[in-house]
Amino acid sequence: MTEIDPLVLFMPSGKRGRFPVGTPVLDAARQLGVYVESVCGGRATCGRCQIEVQEGNFAKHGIVSSNDHISPPGPKEKRYAEVRTLPEGRRLSCSATIEGDLVVDVPQDAVVNAQVVRKAASDRVIERNPAVHLCYVEVDEPDMHKPLGDLDRMKVMLEKDWGYTDLQVEPYLLPQVQKILRKGNWTVTAAIHRDSDTQRPTIIALWPGLHNEAYGLACDIGSTTIAMHLVSLLSGRVVASSGTSNPQIRFGEDLMSRVSYVMMNPDGREAMTKAVRHAVSELVDQVCREGGVARTDILDSVFVANPIMHHLFLGIDPTELGQAPFALAVSGAVSCAARDIELSLNPGARTYLLPCIAGHVGADAAGATLAEGPHRQDRMMLLVDVGTNAEIVLGNRTRTVAASSPTGPAFEGAEISCGQRAAPGAIERVRIDAQTLEPRFKVIGVEQWSDEDGFAEAAEKTGITGICGSAIIEVVAEMYLFGVISTDGVVDGGMAAKSPRILATGRTFSYLLHDGAQTITVTQNDVRAIQLAKAALYAGIKLLMEKLGVETVDTIRFAGAFGSFIDPKYAMVLGLIPDCELSEVKAVGNAAGTGALMALLNRGHRREIEDTVTRIEKIETALEPHFQQLFIDAMALPNKVDPFPRLAAAVTLPERKILSDGDGEGGGRRRRRNRE
Repeated sequence: MTEIDPLVLFMPSGKRGRFPVGTPVLDAARQLGVYVESVCGGRATCGRCQIEVQEGNFAKHGIVSSNDHISPPGPKEKRYAEVRTLPEGRRLSCSATIEGDLVVDVPQDAVVNAQVVRKAASDRVIERNPAVHLCYVEVDEPDMHKPLGDLDRMKVMLEKDWGYTDLQVEPYLLPQVQKILRKGNWTVTAAIHRDSDTQRPTIIALWPGLHNEAYGLACDIGSTTIAMHLVSLLSGRVVASSGTSNPQIRFGEDLMSRVSYVMMNPDGREAMTKAVRHAVSELVDQVCREGGVARTDILDSVFVANPIMHHLFLGIDPTELGQAPFALAVSGAVSCAARDIELSLNPGARTYLLPCIAGHVGADAAGATLAEGPHRQDRMMLLVDVGTNAEIVLGNRTRTVAASSPTGPAFEGAEISCGQRAAPGAIERVRIDAQTLEPRFKVIGVEQWSDEDGFAEAAEKTGITGICGSAIIEVVAEMYLFGVISTDGVVDGGMAAKSPRILATGRTFSYLLHDGAQTITVTQNDVRAIQLAKAALYAGIKLLMEKLGVETVDTIRFAGAFGSFIDPKYAMVLGLIPDCELSEVKAVGNAAGTGALMALLNRGHRREIEDTVTRIEKIETALEPHFQQLFIDAMALPNKVDPFPRLAAAVTLPERKILSDGDGEGGGRRRRRNRE
């Protein structure tokens, strides 16, 4: 009986393959097109090729990974660790060899061509009314005839000068008060936290003399990426922003696979909580370095996240969210000390998490709702955050509904044959010539399009390594517009007579996008993956429209980093979103992060979203019998039953062409054509 070679999965790219025992991990990565840097030619001297082995039962991938499945450190690796220092748990992939099934994490701090985390801060002006204020006072010196304690005399002045009564004090400050007052020559700056008018104010930090530095963090913990902004609480200015990949992706690309990991591994919840908190802490270091700010000057923080990320960040087991009735452990806003979630800032710093809307519509959707405000207007607004789990909010000031839809990771490059995340070298834009079917494309990190002078030279630096989500949408839509794909999503083999770009792949056909060091094709399975993802999203939107009794929407907002790079025209051509004036379809960037920023700078926004969430009606798509039919109709391009008159006025849609999966074979015989 032939022994099967070990299976190796690289994260966060998601690429996998089988390799003979003894294969260097670096060689396996290169064969799969996984970018692992090495500048020393495998001599184990540069240390750039670091990897980490993840241990555990990864049921979704059918892998039990262990450090026993990789060779022990050899002489070269040991020498490097002695001379240059190798972080605990890291291995050099040029020296380590495959001995069994592995899940290998390529640490982002070791990658030069790392994923581009595109979640910039909003430039909107936010009225300031933060939960933390700095108050400078001059305190009376001790008097033997007035035996009031130093702290109590300070409280008297805070009431006199600033109007704060019934002040509480963080216990950690009690041993420090006298030293601080004397160091400041009886002048002091107090940081006072008061989230709501009904809450007792609390002194959370003290500095001798005048101190005019106070900062806060606004952070969006996404399932794929984490984005953070460091903000001055005094001016409202964003002083630094940074982002990173969510390290939890090694436990599962989609949310349900992470829940499964928790269920199957006793320490799974703890491992994922530790991973995300560590990533957040590293981001704090990055924004502090960039902004020239000390951690001790960070006094407040606001977080948004989808429900599973929200629970894991708080250290809550998300298992109940993996099965009906998808019960949240806590749905309301959460306020706590930053130290309670192992966030090392000022010892008295506070943390606030926005409320979740429903079991699969989280605090991130609440943040986006706060930022875009469908509940503040008369027009019917559709707000969509496209990710591994799409969150949908639809409504106006009269009534608002929300749902989630399991789109999966296809839009982010996963489950696509040549897919990858948005990183230098990834194709991000595609245009196909209507007559010749020849493509031209744009690559992240290269300014020129592929048909422009200087492209080849510029692309040598990044390579052309795969195709990311925005380009997947564009290429599939372009293939549909020019007849390469039928209405039912079949790659038409009959088009091979028109262009050598149409390639036979077994019983189906593919479209050759790029033929270079790495061949990049769009396969029939890729098209199916996009159809399934877009059908899930559209069916969820349509369900909400039916609940509100509306046939059209007035305006559409794409939220999230990925949404910022979706071309509205191509999204509508695919049937990703309902028919709407293209001018009314806009990307709003990281709206969830903007909502976090608003809640950080103005505590009134916290009360607004807390109230709004209680009035949003939650629709569970899994429990709606009509969802399945809506999903089936949405598999067609753009849709089997819904007309798209506004789109048709702006774009010439192709003649309706229906092919069964077998009809793409042998030149597209047995083709049926209908007019729309």
